[in-house]
Formats: sequence, structure tokens, C-alpha cells
Amino acid sequence: MEDNNDLDKKLNEFFSGRVVRKDLTKLIKQGANVPVYVLEYLLGMYCATDDETSISEGVNRVKKILADNFVRPDEAEKVKSKIKEMGIYKIIDKVTAKLNEKKDYYEAEFSNLGIKNVIVDPDYILKYDKLLVGGIWCILDMEYYFDEAQSNISPFNISNLKPIQMPNMDMNEIYNGRKNFNKDEWIDVLIRSTGMEPSNLEDKVKWHLLTRLIPLVENNFNVCELGPRGTGKSHVYKELSPNSILVSGGQTTVANLFYNMSSKKIGLVGIWDTVAFDEVAGINMKENDGIQIMKDFMASGSFSRGKEEKQASASMVFVGNINQSIEIVLKTSHLFSPFPKEIANDPAFLDRMHFYIPGWEIPKMRPEFFTDKFGFIVDYLAEYLREMRKISYGDALDKFFRLGNNLNQRDVIAVRKTVSGLVKLIYPDGNFDKNQIKEILEYALIG
Repeated sequence: MEDNNDLDKKLNEFFSGRVVRKDLTKLIKQGANVPVYVLEYLLGMYCATDDETSISEGVNRVKKILADNFVRPDEAEKVKSKIKEMGIYKIIDKVTAKLNEKKDYYEAEFSNLGIKNVIVDPDYILKYDKLLVGGIWCILDMEYYFDEAQSNISPFNISNLKPIQMPNMDMNEIYNGRKNFNKDEWIDVLIRSTGMEPSNLEDKVKWHLLTRLIPLVENNFNVCELGPRGTGKSHVYKELSPNSILVSGGQTTVANLFYNMSSKKIGLVGIWDTVAFDEVAGINMKENDGIQIMKDFMASGSFSRGKEEKQASASMVFVGNINQSIEIVLKTSHLFSPFPKEIANDPAFLDRMHFYIPGWEIPKMRPEFFTDKFGFIVDYLAEYLREMRKISYGDALDKFFRLGNNLNQRDVIAVRKTVSGLVKLIYPDGNFDKNQIKEILEYALIG
């Protein structure tokens, strides 16, 4: 095993400006309730280096930006007053937009600032369609202009809006950089990028943690992870990527998830790369055909609503808690028992799962599992994962292996997708040999 500092050195050499020391995130995260990718976007601007003095200057800048511009919900009134008194003021907040069809313009709502009905320039809507579904974190310049003649229009104005996301991604940087790391090092880099410390984890746990990332690199990959509380099951989907959305409590509607027939707009599965359901026990579709539509979608990546057949590439993730020990669960019921009855007892639904991550094999998160080494800025990681969705390594195993006829068609699809996802994560440039695929294939067959 190489010295950990060597890995840090290598990362800073081959991915200079794309990596950040992960304990900085933790350090600042405690004070600000923002997703990790927002924090690391800022850290990436000021602290993407291994030079100690620059790091501490950068941390102070980020702290200052968060102190001055990040809107804490309890200080919303203070910020509103600043915008009014200064005429223009920079803020960081989560913004959601919707069309007000009665007045024919788009309106924004600010989640922490707590203001609504702020008129948005349609250009922003065209450029960043996620504003309309689920909303995005942005850095904005806000202006204040009160007009007595138009008292029903919000005096707040957006004069500049920039989503907090990596602007562009050069995949050759990843492909060329990857050549300088061996397999184990690269796996460690990926796991550190999510904030965990791989040297304190068993090998199979590392593979489980990688599998949590497959929905972000593989289209229409359905995975479920059930296990004890406190193992970080939903963390990846909520904090790590601006391309995934966590549906809390599992409550949703067909219109919201798939297609809204009255507004003719596609739902979450059309806009986000990954839709994760937190707490599978609470999955509840208000409509009777909801589960059926979900099954169609999970099988084929398409669903029909009204007259239309729609395609979408979102992966589905189901996370939930198993509260008893696994031995008891196996004696008294089965591994899908936390799901609501209509799913848990529906073999067709469960067949559509491509992988089952055994959450009880992942340790509860203790301080020694969090890393203070370097990893990719999560936003950079998220963009790399997103770009990888455009290619498929589903045939990677055919070079060396044949799947026996004990597997039915659904199993074959599941194994291929899992292999494809893991190859994209570990060998993004497509360079692998027979033993490396064998290792991935064996893991895929177990899940």
C-alpha cells in the first residue's frame, strides 16, 4: 500500500485545481447548512491547492463569502434589508421558478430568503431548466426597486444569476489523469472524493460505496439499499451531486415524477440523472397506476401517459432502513420487507432492481471513516460521472466471458448494467484486462 501522502501529491500533480482537502469541507460545513457541492464549488475557487498558506487564506475567503452572502433562514430579514439599503447585494440561495400563466411571466421563489413572486428573465429559464423542477443553488445579484404604481409586483429583482455548478468538463483530463493511478489508488480517490477514508474500510465495503455511485454514471440503473440507520445511504444523492434529487419520505405523484398532463411537462425522471427515494417504507403514489408506470419505466426507460410515450434516462434509487438484525429478517420475512406491501410482494417490481446493496455490511459512520486527505471537488466528480452516462460498457464482459444460461434475461441486463457502471467508475478510459473484469463481474453477480 502506498503512503497516503503520495496519493495526495499525485492528485495535486495530475488534477491540479480539481482537488480539495476534504477536512476543509467538514470544517466549514458545520456552520452552514448547504449541500457539499455548493461548499466545494467555493473551496475549489479559492483552496484547490496543497500550499498551506494559500489554503488558509482561501478558507478565510470562503468563510467570509458564506458569512456575507449565504442566506441563513433566521437572518432572512437582515439580508432583505441589506438589499433594500444597498440597492444591490450578492446572495447564495436555492432558487425555484414557475410560470405564472395568468400574468405570462416566470416567478422565482427563494428557499432561505423566503421571498416569492420575483420576476425572472426567461433567458435564465431557457438556460437552466432545473430552476423549474426541484430548483438549484445559485449565486445572485439582487436589486431592490419599489414602484408604487405596480404594488402587486415584488420590488426584488434578479440582476445576475449563476448556478453553482462546474461550467465545463474536459473528459480527456480524466482519461489522461487516470493513467497515473493503479486500480486501488483510483478506487481510493473516488471514495475520498465522497468524503470517506478508504484505508479504514474493508474491501467489500469500498465496492458497496462505489456501487452507490453507479446510478450517477449509468442511465436507468435501479438500485436499492436497505440497512441500519446512520450508514450514509442517502448522503450521496442529497449532497454530492447537483444532478440528483432526493424525494424525502417517498411521497410523490405520477405528475411530479413522470409527466404532468395539464402542463405538458415531463417530471423529475426527465430532468434529473438520479431520483432517489428516501425511506422506502413511505413510498406512496396517490394514483393507483403509479406503481405500474414506475415498473414500466424501470424496465424500459420509457412510460406512457395519455397518448404519448416518453423516454427518460433517470436512475431510480430506493433507500430504507432495516431495523432488526439481518438474521431475524431472513427468518421472519424477506430482504425487501421494508418496502410497502404492494411493492414488497410484487416479484415483477423486484425483478427490475439491477442491484441490491447490502447496507448491513457498511459500518455506521464514525469520525475515523471521514477523510482529511485530498479528493476531487465533488462538483468536478459529479460532472465526470454525468459525462460518462453518454457511453456504455455493457459489452465489456463479452471480450472475456459468457454469461451462463442459468440467468434469465432480466438478470443478464442487471449484471451488464452493473459491470458497465463499475467499469465507467474504475476504468473510465476503457483500459482493462481479463482479471479486472472478472473481479467486477463476480461482484455484479452477487448483487
